[in-house]
Amino acid sequence: MLKPQISVLIPLLNEDESLPELHDWIDLTLEKAGLSYEILFIDDGSTDDSWQVIQDLHKKNERVHGIKFTRNYGKTAALDTGFKVVKGEVIITMDADLQDNPEEIPELYRKIKEEGYDLVSGWKKKRHDPVLSKNLPSKIFNWAARKISGVKLNDFNCGLKAYDKRVVKNITIYGEMHRYIPVIAKWNGFGKIGEQVVQHQARKYGHTKFGIDRFINGFLDLISITFVNKFGRRPMHFFGAFGVFGFVLGSIITFSLILEKLYYLWKGLPYRNVTDNPLFFLALVAIIIGTQFFLAGFLGELFVKQNINRNDYIIEEQI
Repeated sequence: MLKPQISVLIPLLNEDESLPELHDWIDLTLEKAGLSYEILFIDDGSTDDSWQVIQDLHKKNERVHGIKFTRNYGKTAALDTGFKVVKGEVIITMDADLQDNPEEIPELYRKIKEEGYDLVSGWKKKRHDPVLSKNLPSKIFNWAARKISGVKLNDFNCGLKAYDKRVVKNITIYGEMHRYIPVIAKWNGFGKIGEQVVQHQARKYGHTKFGIDRFINGFLDLISITFVNKFGRRPMHFFGAFGVFGFVLGSIITFSLILEKLYYLWKGLPYRNVTDNPLFFLALVAIIIGTQFFLAGFLGELFVKQNINRNDYIIEEQI
């Protein structure tokens, strides 16, 4: 089989009702556009009949592939696994709940191939979600993400995105970092990032798998990847700087107190023992904490040198 022009990567959890309709919609859209494709479903530990549906779709269409996890690892794990095996020139990620419109795919593909974008993110400008529980928190979250990351996107959470294959084959995501793939891509040198307004449709089957906690977790993840990007390869620069500062500050205070006592002794003036001065204990704390920070930086450097980071996901079946 020739290498497909498009790989459609779809993570899912308990979406057996929507999968046949989604498959037919993608197939109709891409056949009409004259684009060769493959569809890779990542079953992230579904407890319904999703995997059976994927197997049936594969029998019907050999361009459908699937990976099934033994349990729910999360969307980031599903995308990271999918990125490793897809073969298309352009990779499209989308959700399985029919809220993403497959008819957007040809235009996203064109932006990557003809306009030279590394990544194009969908923007669900008009959303069919509750205002207080999803829309408002999403706006606040996206504002914070823009300010901290410097990536000017209006909708980091949109699952509908298009990537040049070079991007997905050269980045690593972990934890719950899927919403920050544009940020990670930019920090890895893929700076031409675009945005396209896409249609957001009301959920047809089932219910959302995400709650308000994803915005809190997302903000914490943003702080985490910002720190990792800046100091992940050189942890001593962060921890060591604080460590040296604390150690030097504590040492200066301690020696100052000792010199002060010696001066009073030399002049025959009344003096206070160093250990009777509260500053001595503050200095001692600064020295101890400074030493601990320095050791943390040193151990961090050892971990970086060993390069032991890896993602392990257990795959139960694969088509």
